[in-house]
Amino acid sequence: MSVTAAQGFAASGVSAGIKDSGAPDLALVVNRGPSDAAAAVFTSNRVQAAPVRWSRRVIGDGALAAVVLNSGGANACTGPAGEDDARAMAERTARALCVEAEQVAVCSTGLIGVRLPMDRVTAGIDTAAAALSEDGGELAAIAIKTTDSVHKTAVASGPGWTVGGMAKGAGMLAPGLATMLVVLTTDADVGAPALDTALRDAVRTTFDRVDSDGCMSTNDTVLLLASGASGVRPDPAEFTEAVHRVCLDLALRLVADAEGASKEIEVRVVGAASEPDAVMVGRSIARNNLLKCALHGEDPNWGRVLSAIGTTSAVFDPDRLDVSINGVQVCRDGAAGEPRDKVDLSGREVTVTVDLRSGDASATIWTNDLTAAYVHENSAYSS
Repeated sequence: MSVTAAQGFAASGVSAGIKDSGAPDLALVVNRGPSDAAAAVFTSNRVQAAPVRWSRRVIGDGALAAVVLNSGGANACTGPAGEDDARAMAERTARALCVEAEQVAVCSTGLIGVRLPMDRVTAGIDTAAAALSEDGGELAAIAIKTTDSVHKTAVASGPGWTVGGMAKGAGMLAPGLATMLVVLTTDADVGAPALDTALRDAVRTTFDRVDSDGCMSTNDTVLLLASGASGVRPDPAEFTEAVHRVCLDLALRLVADAEGASKEIEVRVVGAASEPDAVMVGRSIARNNLLKCALHGEDPNWGRVLSAIGTTSAVFDPDRLDVSINGVQVCRDGAAGEPRDKVDLSGREVTVTVDLRSGDASATIWTNDLTAAYVHENSAYSS
């Protein structure tokens, strides 16, 4: 049930006419309490959409009553008029729900630089408010899709409490989140500071380690809302782990649905001198277009892995690097290892493991291959 798996939440997804296709394009998620605690993480892109700027402001007090989301337009790079539109979305939602506008977060996704058809958006908000349901989580997840081929939901549970979530995203997936909107909900009795700690800990090793195409969006938003409806105060470590599970599940669904992808690639870096070194190396490998093309063509070209490692400032000895691809150690001590033809790349899942042999730290980055379908989809996105 996605964001409505937890008690105290209602959601809806409707067709407001924002998309020419008539597909669902507007969603509401409402926290009915008794608590309204919330936390958020946003894109680190310096060019930020009007909804991001609005939501940054209203989350400052650690409380939210609702989130309104639309697909079909990002409301990014739309000037002062776009700022007014984001505020108008919050105000219309607040009026429909009898709350304050400052209790409403706004999320938008779609083409940058184009204003939203606000007459349709505001009418859609009223329709969505009338359609709110405790079973509306799936409809909400469907309504926020853009180039996604499937909607994405996840749930994890603890003793007497639940964490649920929905996400959208299939391209512009890079650190600083992705071109994604994520709403997480819980009925656990957790205050805003603890929500913020759990969310940031989870995002750091999940969404922030998805690196599909090296492109960072202007609209990335991850929200975590707590209703407290279960009346249960969970163990902080158990709660953090549950939030992490939901985030990881959704992050992997993003990679699996990446635009045009035919391979899901997990880059594991071990033996690093520090975690930042491991992340740096993993990102460099994940962003290497030559390697991504090779893996698409089922060529275990480990030389491209070493080349990517060599562009970083991580601590390593080039003559002590080991690389395995799908369990076959194709590079040992910086030179050829097992024969490349032992590597089976016929399946969709690929694991590249790099041992820097410089310490005990590790990190995992998730990416995908580079295909002609990806190029085609992104060459035609605006049209």
